[in-house]
Amino acid sequence: MNYQHQNLAAGGWNKLSLAEQLGNIGSETNRALNWRGKNEENFENAIWRALELIDLTIADSRWKRRLKEIVRLREVLCDTVFGDKEYGDNLKGINNYLFNFAVLARSR
Repeated sequence: MNYQHQNLAAGGWNKLSLAEQLGNIGSETNRALNWRGKNEENFENAIWRALELIDLTIADSRWKRRLKEIVRLREVLCDTVFGDKEYGDNLKGINNYLFNFAVLARSR
């Protein structure tokens, strides 16, 4: 697989705490929010990078007990951006959820 985040995919991602991982995913959703309505290609690229980071988090064996929450995050993000809006969420809400993890990671 071709990763946008080559260093992280090579093992660097697994050195981060869960809060750091989710905070980094939030950085991509924040980029997507900033590009939404301005540049569709940049918007979509940010979403794909966020999904890539979520997949790396899912693959991190340390979070087996948190897997349901992480997989649900991916499901809700996909539904929000590409789906039928079954969950009724929006990108800003997802970004706000992830922002809290960035704050937590920074506080440590």
